[in-house]
This record gives sequence, structure tokens and C-alpha cells, in this order.
Amino acid sequence: MRIAVFGANGPTGRHLTEQALATGHEVVAVTRRPGSIAARPGLTVAVADATDPAAVDAAIGGTDAVLSALGARFSKEAITTYSASATAITEAMDRHGVKRLLTVSSSIADPNWRPTGAHFFNHVLDPLVNRRLGRTLHEDMRRMEAVIRGTGLDWTLVRPSGLFEHPVVTDFHTAETSADGVFTARADLAASMLREMEERRYVRTAMGVITKAVQPNIAKLIWNEGVKKK
Repeated sequence: MRIAVFGANGPTGRHLTEQALATGHEVVAVTRRPGSIAARPGLTVAVADATDPAAVDAAIGGTDAVLSALGARFSKEAITTYSASATAITEAMDRHGVKRLLTVSSSIADPNWRPTGAHFFNHVLDPLVNRRLGRTLHEDMRRMEAVIRGTGLDWTLVRPSGLFEHPVVTDFHTAETSADGVFTARADLAASMLREMEERRYVRTAMGVITKAVQPNIAKLIWNEGVKKK
């Protein structure tokens, strides 16, 4: 299968690209930064801003499926990356007759998501980090989901919990709407998307994905995902 990966040079996009190539797919790696990804057998690099309709149209042409791992940083200002890219991508897919779409969203998009037994997360971290510091980001994720839900595509909204790095894929868990857990390894997120692309268990609904086999060091996670990235 020939797939377009948006955000291919991002943390999750790199896992998606490597895993897809390893399983025999052809990949069109879509990135805004020329030279950030080296072309190699099975991989084509397309330079495009995911919010630019013409550039997105050119990247999607000739593909069988689209996987989006686009991301944005927390900001006090309004964020439009998710919704604007979703509009450009879905419209281009319609024009080219490409039906299968998987897009990374977040468990936060489910208003009823509260991980079992995670008292500190539910009552301290989630209200402070996700609902306050990440408010504008998650508002745009919800707009993105609304854009995608309004299409006639075979879409899946992929909702991980707190993302962290782990070198290998584990025995991850998926569930409709959202999954009961606090963390998701990016390797597992990528693997779940590739599996769902073919198995089609969650077409036109949301798929939660979590990692239970390993857990991140919280202090290291906050440093890597928050302080260090800034």
C-alpha cells in the first residue's frame, strides 16, 4: 500500500514511517522542512505545509491511505493547525478518491475519559496541564475531529493518552472512543495505526490506544515532553 504520512519528521511520524517501511508499505513522507528526511527505497519525501491546500493535494495524489501525526505545542494563543490541516487533507482526499484516513487526536477529546485508579492524574495533572495549559490545543483537536466526522471518508480518530518514547512495540491495548490508561508509547501508537489501517475495526469512530506493558518515569517524561522541548 502507498500511504502518505503527515508530520513524518515528528516524534510519532518517525515511528510511523519506519514501521510502515519495515512492513513493506511505500511511504510518502510529508514534511514542512526540506532535508529533514532522506529519501531511500520505498520512501518519497514531499515538502508541504499541511494547511496549504495545493501542497497537500500534490502530496496525496497517487496514495491509497493518509495517516496524520501532526502536532502543535501548547500556546495561550488560538491554535488552528489541527483543524486547518484536517480541512486541507480531507478535501484533497475527496478530489483524489482516497478514502482511508487515520488521524492522531487525544484521549482528552473524549469528555468522559478518566483513567481508572489515576487519582493524581485525574485531579491534579489533567486539570492543570491538559484542561488549562493545553486548552487552546485541545479545543482545536476537537474542531479537527468535527471536520473529519463531517466527511464521507473511511476515517479513524486515533486517541492516545500521555505520549512517551519507548524503543519497541509492546502488547498495546485499543478500545472504541478512548482507552482506560494514562500513557501511550509512540511506537505503540504508530503500530496501532498501521494495524487499524488494514484491519478496519474502528472505521468512522474513535480508537483509544494505551500502553500497559511499560510505564514512563514521570520526572523524565515531564523533562522530555515539556521543559526540554521548549
